[in-house]
Amino acid sequence: MMRAPRPSVLLQRITPGTLDRYLVRQMAPPFLISLAVVMTALLLERLLVLLNVLAADGGTLKIFAGLLADLVPHYLGLALPAAICVSVFSVVRRMSDNNEIDALMASGVSLLRITRPFVVVGAALGLVGFSLYGFIQPYARYDFRQAMYFAAHAGWTPHLQSGMFATPTGTLMLTADRVDGAGTRLHHVFIRDRSDGLERDISAESGTLHIADDRSSVRLDLAHGIIVTDRRDAAPTLTLFDTSTRIFQTVSQAHAFRSRGTDERELTLFELLRKVHSADPTIRRPHLVAELHFRIARALAIPFIPVLACALAGMAKRQRRNPGLAIAAISLVGFDHALQLGLSLVASRAMSPWLVIWGPFLLFCGSCIWLIVHRAGSAGSGRTWHGPFARLPTRASASPSS
Repeated sequence: MMRAPRPSVLLQRITPGTLDRYLVRQMAPPFLISLAVVMTALLLERLLVLLNVLAADGGTLKIFAGLLADLVPHYLGLALPAAICVSVFSVVRRMSDNNEIDALMASGVSLLRITRPFVVVGAALGLVGFSLYGFIQPYARYDFRQAMYFAAHAGWTPHLQSGMFATPTGTLMLTADRVDGAGTRLHHVFIRDRSDGLERDISAESGTLHIADDRSSVRLDLAHGIIVTDRRDAAPTLTLFDTSTRIFQTVSQAHAFRSRGTDERELTLFELLRKVHSADPTIRRPHLVAELHFRIARALAIPFIPVLACALAGMAKRQRRNPGLAIAAISLVGFDHALQLGLSLVASRAMSPWLVIWGPFLLFCGSCIWLIVHRAGSAGSGRTWHGPFARLPTRASASPSS
């Protein structure tokens, strides 16, 4: 009858050892560098597009920073698997070049034991990915769409042109002979304001528009002008000014944007699960099912990426080049495209997610496990660090003394 292990033995088994801490410390710098490089590469193209859109619409730096912050969770979810793969691969490859792997195996440490701390880190990052895909990205996606709508429908101020008559409200009309500075600097300005039961005709040599950060109001600073006020029941009054400020209230576009939840990608995992069982008429059920299975499969695959990287990082001593990183990159991209294809098939053709989403998932994870076990058996047989596809020895050599 087998005895249950003592609590002290269990604690000793789960406590990270010297080897675990060493491997994690070696992994941390390349992981952070890889994550920064991949994030920069992914964000660069979108940053240029955002700059062009905001420059055309007269957006401020604060709006740009908010849009950029909303994009970070989306691209972080894409960069996380790539950073894990590159960092683990580079650590194992460097240890192989420095004969550290040979020394560990000679002391009885198997490749599976070397892989264990990387898998634990991958599992922790898988929880991060689960939070990103399931809860953070839906809110960030909605906030980004709302901010883009807010910036694109900022009202009339970014689109004011020379000689154009703008009517931001029913009681206000504005025109200028010349407009520059992306619609913010006006020359020879004329304003007719019929609010509060009065008519004010304002003319000025120049003016500058300042849009509030929340786009709820516009401030117009006028210089060197005249205000003619018609009170209807009294004689008109004439006022000369050197500087004057007018505040125009605009309609807040934040409240005009739709509410969150009309797109399945804006729903959290719990909301997806609830809508799947409640048959929400606003979103088709196949779209909800596809999105739910896609996110879970994507998060659960992250802990298997270090296994793939460790298995492909081995390099024979006489081998100059190792195609392992290229194979890992192709595998990750192919797996991601397979999940995307499964998502589309479930959403558009109502196919079973267990076939087109979980099928590629099981194939990818099973291949990673088979590859690391095969590699560990090959490396453990001869105590040497062979290539990832080295054959297992078929027969033990006979001893000269026998």
